[in-house]
Amino acid sequence: MPVLRIHGEGTPGLERLLPGLLEEFQARGYILEGEVPDLVFNLLRKEEPKPYRRKSQGTFVVSFLELEAFPENPIQALYPYLVRALSNQLVAYVPGQGAKFLTLELGHYDEPEGEGFLRRVADRIYPLACSRLVIKNRFEPDLEPELWEGDALTRSLAEAGRKLKAWDLLPAPFPIEEILPPEDLRHVKRLYGIGGLSYGNLSVRKDEKRFWMSASGVDKANLKEIGRDILMVKDYDPVENAIVLSVPPQVEPRRVSVDAIEHWMIYREHPQVGAILHVHAWMEGVEATPFNYPCGTWELAQAVAEKVRQAKDPARAVVGLRNHGLTITGRSMEEILERIEGRLLRTVPMV
Repeated sequence: MPVLRIHGEGTPGLERLLPGLLEEFQARGYILEGEVPDLVFNLLRKEEPKPYRRKSQGTFVVSFLELEAFPENPIQALYPYLVRALSNQLVAYVPGQGAKFLTLELGHYDEPEGEGFLRRVADRIYPLACSRLVIKNRFEPDLEPELWEGDALTRSLAEAGRKLKAWDLLPAPFPIEEILPPEDLRHVKRLYGIGGLSYGNLSVRKDEKRFWMSASGVDKANLKEIGRDILMVKDYDPVENAIVLSVPPQVEPRRVSVDAIEHWMIYREHPQVGAILHVHAWMEGVEATPFNYPCGTWELAQAVAEKVRQAKDPARAVVGLRNHGLTITGRSMEEILERIEGRLLRTVPMV
């Protein structure tokens, strides 16, 4: 049975909220005793937000913060608490008003206090807490020498990255290095499998089984070095739960984007897909995934793959990631950019 742990010292409003929320999760099968928790409720105090230092990537941390009133700009005001507390999700609670939710991917949405409030809060947390990360990388120094400097496909990725930058579609919302001290920054990068907070990613198919993909946390407008900025994804190992990458033997590689498992699923199922783009933007009339699963999870990958499968033409699909952004397939990266130019909305609807 999954284990739930309470960490931190709650404020009066959180102490009143907690018993009912615990009941909701116990009704869903969680127990409060166990050595390694699957889910942690981390209770924060505004003046000194203390992190829960998990020992496993599989532990999902939700931090709760009581406020007297919601800030006018909740992302700007609350995102640093999410990061400083080393959390997957932040729940900011104002007694009598309700809760605002914030995720690492900048998903942000509200639940007003009232009938069924605790159940609705649990419904927002539960699917995310149950999701499984696929962010481990296994590097194999077997990339063909003729690809050590890249090829026409990697050059097309670099050009696409520059164009996305020109369109202002690769936001880095906060300089994470300024929010966290070095020790916590290393902890975040290790746990989340990220190189930094730099949103968006892109990939192109190399052959039947392999694809080139942008690395995690790099400047997508400056994709140059193979193994550092662009990596060759050759497989997924279900036993190790790891993305397998071919890299040049002389390069100390960066991690591939956390969305590699999603791209791997799509390429494997749809041979006609030649490129995939993910941006934090929106388009009118797009169907979205049912939950805002965290990036890099098997569940998000499956949800996106299902939407691609349902598309009239899987090789020209546009899938909404709830409270997050878009995944777009195409026969080439150039074709994707032609289709979306001038059609993207910068504001992602939050529901």
